[in-house]
Amino acid sequence: MGNLCTCFAPKTVKKKKPIKRVSGNPQSLPNSSNRWTRIRSTRKDSTESLIQEQALAAAILFRQHQQDNGSASLPFDRSASLRYPNNSGSKKNQLPRSSSSRARSLTDPLLQPHQLVNQDFKLEDLDTNHFVLVHGGGFGAWCWYKTIALLEEGGFRVTTMELTGSGVHSFDTNGITSLSQYVEPLTDFLEKLPDGEKVILVGHDFGGACISYAMELFPSRISKAVFIAAAMLTTGQSTLDMFSQQAGSNDLMQQAQIFVYANGNGHPPTAIELDKSLLRELLFNQCPAKDVALASVSMRPIPFAPVLEKLCLSDMKHGTVRRFYIETPEDNAIPIALQESMINSSPPEKVFRLKGADHSPFFSKPQALHKLLVEISKIPST
Repeated sequence: MGNLCTCFAPKTVKKKKPIKRVSGNPQSLPNSSNRWTRIRSTRKDSTESLIQEQALAAAILFRQHQQDNGSASLPFDRSASLRYPNNSGSKKNQLPRSSSSRARSLTDPLLQPHQLVNQDFKLEDLDTNHFVLVHGGGFGAWCWYKTIALLEEGGFRVTTMELTGSGVHSFDTNGITSLSQYVEPLTDFLEKLPDGEKVILVGHDFGGACISYAMELFPSRISKAVFIAAAMLTTGQSTLDMFSQQAGSNDLMQQAQIFVYANGNGHPPTAIELDKSLLRELLFNQCPAKDVALASVSMRPIPFAPVLEKLCLSDMKHGTVRRFYIETPEDNAIPIALQESMINSSPPEKVFRLKGADHSPFFSKPQALHKLLVEISKIPST
């Protein structure tokens, strides 16, 4: 990271198994169905209200057009947006378009939560329906709010971690001196799981290194591990080592880093802050403005000591947990080339590519991300 990144010689890796890759449109994944369960929802979000308002406005314009032009029909397309009369030369009666600053991508369609689980899907058939979501460096449990809502409305159990010194956790980030201290809330949770219960661990960004650490300690309690734009390290490697592979090519990351020296300039940094003026371009370049605003007031410094710590991962423990990787091709923080490098160094069971996703797909592609998580949960034991 920054000027402190140093390149390390590549390590010898075992012969790689072929990687199964799945194309980016979650709707084309196997076992998907077009039959949806119908569940009444008492919650009406702002999107539904906007669609209703647009439909009403369109009906008013349609009626007015019929009165002015007889029975001629007004052309409408199949989208939810308002279509204006083609022969209208005046803008006086036109209504404003949606205030959204970002067009919705086809890879993240507007669906209701109950539409994301097909009719043949049964939670009791899964190895586990319990997701544990682990945030990345500087983030907190708050970043998963869309994913939490979608998973819970689909019947899944969800636990979000607040790692030491992150989110609303009160500990001073500058006082964190080891990776074990940083991930203590996660390891405490796994240690207290009832015997025989397993979870699906999901790690984002630096959270990938955190879940790898937990996989080495509690492999029998983890059914699957999902890395989302995350640091997926090999034994003897640190997160700093991973970033150093492309230190020269990621100028934006270097520009955004602000090192904190809480113990004085004569000592190593204690934390890394990110320049708020560069947050959108670095982490949220495809995200809605409201989520960028949430992040700008919620993010905290990243503890530096855990980033330096090299992991000790064994085939007998960490290696027994099934791993899956979700690539984010529009990522400016961990570029796709670096993601590919980590995947090639330690091939997971399957790789998914989330088209159009930036470094924060829980904001930019929540629906598509949710579908991938559900699909991964449905992959049977081999």
